[in-house]
Parts: sequence; C-alpha cells; structure tokens
Amino acid sequence: MTDPLAPLAQLSGVADAGEQAREALGRAHRHRTNLRGWPASAAEAALRAARASSVLDGGSLQLSDDGTAEPVLAGALRVAEALEGGATSLIGVWQRAPLQAIARLHALAAADLADEDHLGRPRADVEVSRRLSLLADIVTGGTRVAAPVLAAVVHGELLTLAPFGTADGVVARAVSRLVTITSGLDPHGLGVPEVYWMRQSGEYRAAARGFASGTPEGLTAWLVLSSRALHAGAREALSIAQATPGTSPQQREAGDAPK
Repeated sequence: MTDPLAPLAQLSGVADAGEQAREALGRAHRHRTNLRGWPASAAEAALRAARASSVLDGGSLQLSDDGTAEPVLAGALRVAEALEGGATSLIGVWQRAPLQAIARLHALAAADLADEDHLGRPRADVEVSRRLSLLADIVTGGTRVAAPVLAAVVHGELLTLAPFGTADGVVARAVSRLVTITSGLDPHGLGVPEVYWMRQSGEYRAAARGFASGTPEGLTAWLVLSSRALHAGAREALSIAQATPGTSPQQREAGDAPK
C-alpha cells in the first residue's frame, strides 16, 4: 500500500528539522537528572504544557488567587495529568483505538465548557467522520513516516478540523504529545513544545492555516514549525532538569549523561 504521508517527509527541510528535534529530545532524556528523576521533570513539563496550551485556546496561564482554574486551564490541566510521564492507560487506548483516546481527551478538556452529552462526541458531519476515520487508519499502521512528521500531521488535522467545537486546540496539542510519547520520540513526555507555540502564537496560527490549505508551501511551513517547536521544547526540558534541586553545577553545565 502507498503511504499517504510519505510525500510530506520529502518536502524541503522537513527531514532535517525532524532529526534535529529527535537529537535534542535525546539529549534531554540523557540528562543526568532525567536518568532516574524523570518523573519529577515530566510533572513540571506537563504543567508548563497545560498552561501554554490553555493560553493558546484563550484560557488563563495561572490559577486564580484562590487556587482555582478557569474552565480552559482546568481542562488543559486534566489532560496534562492524563498524559503525564507517558501514562500507560491512555497509551494503550491510543494504540488500539485512537478515536476513543481522542474522545477521552476531549471529555477531560471540555468538562467545564460543554454539556455532558457533547463530551467526547465529534460534530455530526460526514466530512468530520471521514477525516477522523482516515486519521485513525494512519496512526494505526497506515504510515511509516518519522514521528515528528506524524505528530505534526495529527496535530494540524485536529486543529484545523476542530471536530468537537470546544477545546479542539487543547485536544490537538495533547494528541501531538501522545504521538511523541507512544512513538518513542519523547517517551517520558519531557519536552514542552507548547511553550514555543504559545510564544510564537501568530506564526503558529498562520502555519496552521497553511497546513489546512494543503499547498506544498503551507504543509512545509507547518511541518518545519512543528519540529522547531519540538526542538525548543527539548531545550525547555533541559532547563527543567537543570533547575531540579540537587543538580550540581557540573551536571547543569554538562547536560548530557556520559555516552
């Protein structure tokens, strides 16, 4: 069978950007702090990812003074907790029934934003159903492209399709994170690409429109931006590891574990 995503991997600069992201995430995972202390790093990464993803969907960056979270942030935090450190239960669902995993993520993200009857239920639209079905086929063995490309495609498709009508951005970014975890690109979820997307929100939204256009230029821009965010997210992961209490100055300077 022809791989429907194979042409995307051949677009100019895509493979190189993906490889740079892979190398950067590898360095983050090899940092001395993360060899055994990765759960603490993963927890901080999940928190930063949730806050940034909330902002991108119009929510808050911080809890209120009384410690509560407004609806968008609350949903993003629930999603982050479900994915933190590569949570095995959701990974299992994703690998055997990706649409069920997406529905579960939406139920968490939109619990305070939508009626219960609409949680985890995509819009009743033939085109939405067709594209979600195609997406499920692709992630369950329908492609052999590198993980950075697959994560970008799944992210872009859910972001631009907006299948639920609420919390679609939070869900799309969470599914992208799920792909990087399950593929082994970022198995512990240490990277925080969401911070890059938040800081470059104008470029992020413009690139998403380019992805939706389907033009070679638009697709290239989105795929390269996604890998650039993964690379920046790896640097964020290193900063988390280097700030961990007990990390020595030598460890902070060295970054990587011995080869």
